[in-house]
Amino acid sequence: MEQIATFFQQHFPNVIKMGLYDNALLGTEGWLSAIYATLYMTLWGFIWGGLLGLVSGLFLVLTGPRGVLQNRFVFSVLDKIVSLFRAFPFVILLAVIAPVTRSLVGTEFGVQAAVVPLSLSVFPFYARQVQVVLADLDRGVIEAAQASGGTLWDIVKVYLREALPDLIRVTTLTLISLVGYTAMAGAIGAGGLGKVAVSDGYNNFRSDLTLVATLLILVLIFTIQFIGDYFTKKLNHR
Repeated sequence: MEQIATFFQQHFPNVIKMGLYDNALLGTEGWLSAIYATLYMTLWGFIWGGLLGLVSGLFLVLTGPRGVLQNRFVFSVLDKIVSLFRAFPFVILLAVIAPVTRSLVGTEFGVQAAVVPLSLSVFPFYARQVQVVLADLDRGVIEAAQASGGTLWDIVKVYLREALPDLIRVTTLTLISLVGYTAMAGAIGAGGLGKVAVSDGYNNFRSDLTLVATLLILVLIFTIQFIGDYFTKKLNHR
């Protein structure tokens, strides 16, 4: 044990110095706070962005060609909005919507402020994923629901039920992308593991901080991938 402790003291001095908990006297955050910030941004970014993306993806299919609510104007407007937001690189989006972020949360910086651009960056990506998944469903199932006199909500439930395994798959992909976005947001002041890896580690030549923060991000990504793959296989009866 003593040899292990010596090894970490020699090769990971800044990791140990950072500690698990925040240091109020030095004004520094600990590893638990950094992990929490990354999880917070990922979760809430997906809750808002994912919800908006799911609704948008549904309406793109419902109002699109052969949709049960076919409407060329609504489809065209929604399609262009999704395409517009997808065209913005995330770092530029952070700057462009800074006034909106400030009006919503009172500041442009920090973990809570990062949720706004994260949500807006996730929504078009997820909307397109949902659109592709739902558009690929067997038309016969949807037509059968229509023929049986199903309401719009009944048809929506058929879409979601039949596409559930694929929706979990694209949700997994979206969450993994979102973790990457949180790292970028953290690198420019939002906090979390991205801040530790780039601002605290790389920019200050503390390579041990960068290494450990990167490994923790990878662990989070692999955990999301494992859980997503598990539920996709479990629910896929094709």
